[in-house]
Amino acid sequence: MSDNRLFNEKRRAILGGTAAAIAGITIAPGIFLTETAQARPADQPVTDKVRWGILINTNNCNDCNDCVTACQQENGWGMGSDDEKNSQANQKAQWIRTVKISNPETGYAKTLPMMCQHCEHPPCVDVCPTGASYKRVDGIVMVDKHICIGCRYCMMACPYKARSFIHENLTDQRSYAPRGIGTVESCTMCVHRVDDGKDPACVEACSTSMIFGDLNDPNSEISQELKRHGGTQIRADLKLNPGVRYQGLNV
Repeated sequence: MSDNRLFNEKRRAILGGTAAAIAGITIAPGIFLTETAQARPADQPVTDKVRWGILINTNNCNDCNDCVTACQQENGWGMGSDDEKNSQANQKAQWIRTVKISNPETGYAKTLPMMCQHCEHPPCVDVCPTGASYKRVDGIVMVDKHICIGCRYCMMACPYKARSFIHENLTDQRSYAPRGIGTVESCTMCVHRVDDGKDPACVEACSTSMIFGDLNDPNSEISQELKRHGGTQIRADLKLNPGVRYQGLNV
């Protein structure tokens, strides 16, 4: 089979939302993409009947970094590599970060976590020339490291500054969260956990402030909470319809 045919077949599988892992294909030296356990039968594709989302109640955020630490430990970024620890601050990976918003008139301020917003209409996908940035049909936005060429168009297009570029060789990679020099990465909503029927690591670490669930299911906890108390989209004016929503942002 020709290289072009292999590339086209793989891209169709990605854009169709299957995101099937291919065991034994090298992403970077010492990094392999391996198959992840799934809650659904392995022969069934991801379905658009579900749209995964996260609701964050900023009223319960107390300036801690529990969600950031949990993401680092789960996915292996920002730790375990001397190269990454010693890199310039503006080059370090940042799948999730805490930001502070404030009202200059009153001085009132609060902290909130910021990560990939998993938009329904992701601009990162629109500008990617290779299809490496893609959205699964269940709403999770990801990067295929096999075909990412490191052009960083997606980083420029993202209004949330949610993506990082890897400048150094890395070590101690997680098999379910492969990373590599010259590629872009961001929050995956812990897709390996979601496909195994679990909450993302940040939600598990901060269940008092975060709810994970199906935005398409009116009876899910996240949908019921949004119905009762509402939620805000960051930069709703862009009409991207993020899957991450916030409560308590009035400052």
